[in-house]
Amino acid sequence: MDRSLRNVLVVSLGFLLLFTAYSGLQNLQSSLYSHEGLGVTVLSTLYGAMMLSSMLLPPLLIRALGCKWTIVLAMGCYVAFSLGNFYASWYTLIPTSILLGLGAAPLWSAGSTYLTVAGNAHAESTGQAGRNVVNQYFGIFYLMFQFSGVWGNLISSLVFGQEATKGSGVLAVLLVALFLDPIRDTLHNGDGEKPSVRSTVLSTFQLLRDRRLRLLLLLPMYSGFEQAFMAGDYTRSYVTCALGIRFVGYVMICFSASTGLCSMLYGRVAQYTGRPPLYALGAVTHLSCIVALLLWAPRPNQLPVFFVFSGLWGVADAVWQTQNNVLFGVLFDAHKEAAFATYRMWEALGWVVAFGYSKFLCVHVKLYILLAVLSAATLGYTAVEVLEARARPGPTATATATTAEDGETQTTM
Repeated sequence: MDRSLRNVLVVSLGFLLLFTAYSGLQNLQSSLYSHEGLGVTVLSTLYGAMMLSSMLLPPLLIRALGCKWTIVLAMGCYVAFSLGNFYASWYTLIPTSILLGLGAAPLWSAGSTYLTVAGNAHAESTGQAGRNVVNQYFGIFYLMFQFSGVWGNLISSLVFGQEATKGSGVLAVLLVALFLDPIRDTLHNGDGEKPSVRSTVLSTFQLLRDRRLRLLLLLPMYSGFEQAFMAGDYTRSYVTCALGIRFVGYVMICFSASTGLCSMLYGRVAQYTGRPPLYALGAVTHLSCIVALLLWAPRPNQLPVFFVFSGLWGVADAVWQTQNNVLFGVLFDAHKEAAFATYRMWEALGWVVAFGYSKFLCVHVKLYILLAVLSAATLGYTAVEVLEARARPGPTATATATTAEDGETQTTM
């Protein structure tokens, strides 16, 4: 097996093991620890810490430790949270939720950076286009990662083995620490002086000067919104109300499986279709689902429809998960760590905002908010594609430049 692909599989399997443990715990926080609002407080604290971490830690840790050891350290934060759930109380869950939140952004930023650098390096050695290999790597990663939701929700639905899943986080740490090769971004970090700590910390904010990044910020924010809607509002307001809580895990299994399989598919077909058709597919699919959910009155005798909605939601979610990461890695290649940190910060903001208004707004209002954010995010993405198209030299410009060079050569002769 190619060494680069082996490393991608190690990262992907590590995330699969880690989030098999974590996804089950996250989904059960509000129901397991409802006393005095502990579960809700834990989740709020977690995402608040994640936002703070996104602003400061990822570029700094990746610069100091490299991608591999940043992933290992951040996974340890997740394991600490799992251990806190063995002895659940305010004194164990709040500190460990803060620790997990601080580790979440470096984990995802380091993982995305690793996949991007590995894809570009492999493409350079094999003469392929970098974005195509990176697309394939993210497709493999999200195929395996999303199945953590399948196993986590299956275990939660069958109500067994919670202690065993908590131990899978330890296996994830050991797997990455022992078998993942360190990687180096030779294009940008191979020579020259390392940036100062101050400039590294501020790089996340400095990147906001790029107009393209500002136009794209609603994409990760919408990703947070739509995931929060599926995990919270759809399961509560549609599935639980009509079918009962026992079906929630199975509906989420359908969502995770759909997202995982489509992620793999998009990673393969993106080299033939390009980005815009996939983004169009995601936008149209979610738009159709939102409109249909606004019109639908769920009833218990419509069991297949509940799975159709979760499956279609996953078809579009796979676009945001794979293509957003590839887009940020390709457009901001010289500042990948800062770009992915910004991405995670705005995605976390989407989760926090959606979580914050969840108990105050009815589901129809939430759907209209989703519709508005999706529309604005799509317009921002379209604007970036137009800017990129204008920045690329067209055939006429290339031919003119070639003719000018030939003319200069003939004059010189």
